[in-house]
Amino acid sequence: MNKIISKEHFSEKVFKLEIEAPLIARSRKAGHFVIVRVGEKGERMPLTIAAADAVRGTITLVVQEVGLSSTRLCELNEGDYITDVVGPLGQATHIENFGTVVCAGGGVGVAPMLPIVQALKAAGNRVIAVLAGRSKELIILEKEMRESADEVIIMTDDGSYGRKGLVTEGVEEVIKREKVDKCFAIGPAIMMKFVCLLTKKYEIPTDVSLNTIMVDGTGMCGACRITIGGKTKFVCVDGPEFDGHQVDFDEMLKRMGAFKSIEREEMHKLEEGESCKVMPEPAQEVDEKSRNAAWRLELRKAMKPKERTAIPRVEMNELDPEYRSHSRKEEVNQGLTEEQALTEAKRCLDCANPGCMEGCPVGIDIPRFIKNIERGEILEAAKTLKETSALPAVCGRVCPQEKQCESKCIHLKMKEKPVAIGYLERFAADYERESGQISIPEIKEKNGIKIAVIGSGPAGLSFAGDMAKYGYDVTVFEALHEIGGVLKYGIPEFRLPNKVVDVEIDNLAKMGVNFIKDCIIGKTISVEQLEEEGFKGVFVASGAGLPNFMNIPGENSINILSSNEYLTRVNLMDAASEDSDTPVPFGKNVAVIGGGNTAMDSVRTARRLGAERAMIIYRRSEEEMPARIEEVKHAKEEGVEFLTLHNPIEYIADELGKVKQVILQKMELGEPDASGRRSPVAIPGATGTIDIDLAIVSVGVSPNPIVPSSIPGLEMGRKGTIAVNENMQSSIPTIYAGGDIVRGGATVILAMGDGRKAAAAMHEQLSK
Repeated sequence: MNKIISKEHFSEKVFKLEIEAPLIARSRKAGHFVIVRVGEKGERMPLTIAAADAVRGTITLVVQEVGLSSTRLCELNEGDYITDVVGPLGQATHIENFGTVVCAGGGVGVAPMLPIVQALKAAGNRVIAVLAGRSKELIILEKEMRESADEVIIMTDDGSYGRKGLVTEGVEEVIKREKVDKCFAIGPAIMMKFVCLLTKKYEIPTDVSLNTIMVDGTGMCGACRITIGGKTKFVCVDGPEFDGHQVDFDEMLKRMGAFKSIEREEMHKLEEGESCKVMPEPAQEVDEKSRNAAWRLELRKAMKPKERTAIPRVEMNELDPEYRSHSRKEEVNQGLTEEQALTEAKRCLDCANPGCMEGCPVGIDIPRFIKNIERGEILEAAKTLKETSALPAVCGRVCPQEKQCESKCIHLKMKEKPVAIGYLERFAADYERESGQISIPEIKEKNGIKIAVIGSGPAGLSFAGDMAKYGYDVTVFEALHEIGGVLKYGIPEFRLPNKVVDVEIDNLAKMGVNFIKDCIIGKTISVEQLEEEGFKGVFVASGAGLPNFMNIPGENSINILSSNEYLTRVNLMDAASEDSDTPVPFGKNVAVIGGGNTAMDSVRTARRLGAERAMIIYRRSEEEMPARIEEVKHAKEEGVEFLTLHNPIEYIADELGKVKQVILQKMELGEPDASGRRSPVAIPGATGTIDIDLAIVSVGVSPNPIVPSSIPGLEMGRKGTIAVNENMQSSIPTIYAGGDIVRGGATVILAMGDGRKAAAAMHEQLSK
């Protein structure tokens, strides 16, 4: 929460807010922006920092009421608190001694222009500011501009102040009278477009700021993609400032209007009025954990192996497909009953050399937890899980056990179905949570050593849990306003309810892990500053949240979203709820491109949001789909169509820039590629066109560059990943990394395995 220190009313709908944000004030540079959120259901809104006072620990924002979210912010008063302020974000403005520079600011764009003018002047430039507004009341920060620039020209549409005319007239007047070496333009998109057309005619390099089209600001959604010189760029990561002569303004203007109609409908909300520590359990005796413990010997004697293998594998209880396809937050898999779990546990043979454990990336003692269920000691089973897994209720739901622990089950060698390890893991974790008797793992005596974790996804949480057990003082820094990373923004509640994730996170907090939200390492605070504050080790688990696109014609049309953006809007921001400020498109004919679990999550979400036709478009056959078999099964049951061996090659938009059709290339399978899957090959001349009103692109993600690019000397791997050794240690000895930032995209359980391995290695290093 950030306190509003002062509020100044510039005009009817423009306000200046000075906000308490000491870390941001210390790190901010000209051109940086913040993401602001008002209320728990508020939208994430980008605002450029107009000024900062590192001594007072404040930043200044100038806000204009243009929609629901900005109006909510402007309604706050001095002494009120803003829910979230995250930053500083974006690339700082490139400042050098260009010579003579014209700075054109329109409307509230004058506010972010002020620090640029000040920085340019400090670098030795002659700076001429051209300020524009519809009328005298909309000219802001004139006094501050006159104190900073060599000359100030004021233009108003109605001639009520300064000179009558548009900002371009003021700029051209300067160009005609003296040599101009550089131009900066910030304001409404249409204003920047015409300034750029003017300066291009005179061959004057021009930079523009495009932060108005951003959604998230941290690079995870792809909503702010824009075409620069024919290539797709992300405003939040690559910008927000770009060469204005390379910007496709027409495309950008259409994208900016994508949610205008929803925004108008939502404005009625304003009109209607807003208004004791648990001690760890004593350690069990070693022999009680052993396979040769008396209780396990008795269980093995109770049934013959043939009797155990004869028991059919349990079937998961599920919601009715027709019902659940219209229920966004009800979990599809309902879990096992106690009777079902006890029976399934009997199928486990308690092998002397359990292959299942070899297939578990976090090393759970699988036979022991299952045998505890068999004897009715379900709370003991949960304790066993938590000895090595920080998130058993999560893993029991979303991990691909069929490719890991269950794929090593001895039953498969006997031509039988494997023990339902994942179902039993979920059962034990849920039983403990619902009993209210939640245990805390054994924690060693505190050693006073501070450890920082960057990112609160599965890798970060797993690492934090193990380091807390070792006795370290662990702090997790999260860029978003919710803890959980991809568990919260990426996985829908019909697969993984938020309440389940929250209990797991709360358990880590009880173990002593400290969580700090709205803090972007590399922007709000640097790794170097963490070290100055006494952190002796850093684990980078910032994920791979930068969405990939196919870069085909029409892909930047309105209502073409990345799966990251779509799922973040629905899952994290709850955009589909009536009381949410965040908009989301509700398509009737929805195409989801891709064949992974994220694609399944997206298409099943679209179905729940009212899609009459929801389609998976995948360039290979169903056999090559990386998604879990269960997810494909659920999608089909819910009415999802599968167009396999098809690949989009172009999107067609209507006159408003909204997607209306996709052209598909029919494919056939050729020889296997490096992944072992047969490569898709286009069939010459075989194309088709289908009508759509929403496309969701789910073709993979890349590592977010914000954290690694901020650490000098950090060795990088392929495609922007962090290079690590076998112990997850980077080229900088005190920095370890794991999860998607290392792998480039993986499962929850593999990320957790990285966290555990890194924790063990860092603990060993710090113990020397």
